[in-house]
Amino acid sequence: MQRTLIKEISGIEKFKVAGFARNIRKHKGVIFVDLADISGSMQLVFEASNEAVYAIADTIALESVLEVSGLTKEKPAKKNETNPQREFEMLVEEAKILSVAEDNAPVSVLQKIDNEANMDLRLDNRFLDLRKPEGQLIFKVWTQLEFGIREYLNRANFMQVYTPSFMSTSSETGADVFEVKYFDRKAYLAQSPQFYKQMAMSAGFEKVFVTGPVFRAEKSFTTRHSTEFTGWDFEISYIESHHDIMTEEENMLVAGFKKLKETVLPDLEIPTQPFPRITLAEAKAKLKEAKVFSEREDDFSPEEEREICRLIKEETGHDFVFVIDYPITIRPFYHRRHENNPNLTKSFDLLYRGVEITTGAQREHRLDILSKQALEKGMNLEELKDYLNFFRYGCPPHGGAGVGPARLVMKILNLPNIKEATFLPRDVKRLNP
Repeated sequence: MQRTLIKEISGIEKFKVAGFARNIRKHKGVIFVDLADISGSMQLVFEASNEAVYAIADTIALESVLEVSGLTKEKPAKKNETNPQREFEMLVEEAKILSVAEDNAPVSVLQKIDNEANMDLRLDNRFLDLRKPEGQLIFKVWTQLEFGIREYLNRANFMQVYTPSFMSTSSETGADVFEVKYFDRKAYLAQSPQFYKQMAMSAGFEKVFVTGPVFRAEKSFTTRHSTEFTGWDFEISYIESHHDIMTEEENMLVAGFKKLKETVLPDLEIPTQPFPRITLAEAKAKLKEAKVFSEREDDFSPEEEREICRLIKEETGHDFVFVIDYPITIRPFYHRRHENNPNLTKSFDLLYRGVEITTGAQREHRLDILSKQALEKGMNLEELKDYLNFFRYGCPPHGGAGVGPARLVMKILNLPNIKEATFLPRDVKRLNP
């Protein structure tokens, strides 16, 4: 008999299931075990009249892995229960313990997650922590969100490319890079696939999508930073401005949200299009009026991100907001600048429920201007020669963005920390498990 997932047993008279023993209740002549698999949980009934399976049930430890087969029984309604939903349990006929769990597990799978007091203990035992239904839901959301986005990308004729993590020079302006020994020379772990996405534009690919690891050597101890995370990046050619990129990202996200609503989050609200778009200067004016003052004029503090999202939500009912046209002081050398104001870039951040989830821009594709902007930023043109070569023999106007899906999942599920939305998080102190 083949194994059946618990969610699929309705209407089947006899079946086999397997999973973890999540709860055990012993009574005279009967033992109840709650069995959990990836699809849900159900109650198993071991009766003393079947001596062989009853003897096995009497030895089961919590979180042991069981394989059982038996007959469908309709669960009796609870006392005083009106309109009971029809639920099923199994009267066990055969049972096997596939793996015995030791006693005194360091993390209780039955205990609800209610705060971060035991975060380190939970992360040290991540394999136990993720057995909780709410832990598994996080990665069902990841899967369906990406699935919906990929369906859109496929319809829109994007190609996927796979970019290297080892680089001979840093991929972003700044010093927050991991330097590694690469045989007889230095290499750097990629801060983004930026340069290689642009190479794909020069190669005539026109639309590309990248999924892969991103490394940031930032000594940040916040609820939204990691030293390694998964990035979703895209780049498109023949654009007229950064607004084309924002529209494309809206399409992707709406497709992803629709897939979530169809599958694992039926109550999820689908964002309407277009998303609100305001300039950084307009956002700063709104914040000033709300008496939220800034330490710097060219970027947001976390408090400002939360507050501008709150204000936009009040004004428009929207959880997303694009903030556009950042000054050159805060943007990398390859961002294209406005013709009528060269101190501003054709760039944007996308904020969602109080946190930045995307940075994007139209890129500078003209070699002479790109080289000039790199020198203005103090970059070494010799170190950038491979990158600059991408633009020597023709390159379409293009732009793109990098999305932080862990932050997006964190906010979709209202998780308190990005570590919760990461399978095995890495931060300044954590390299295990």
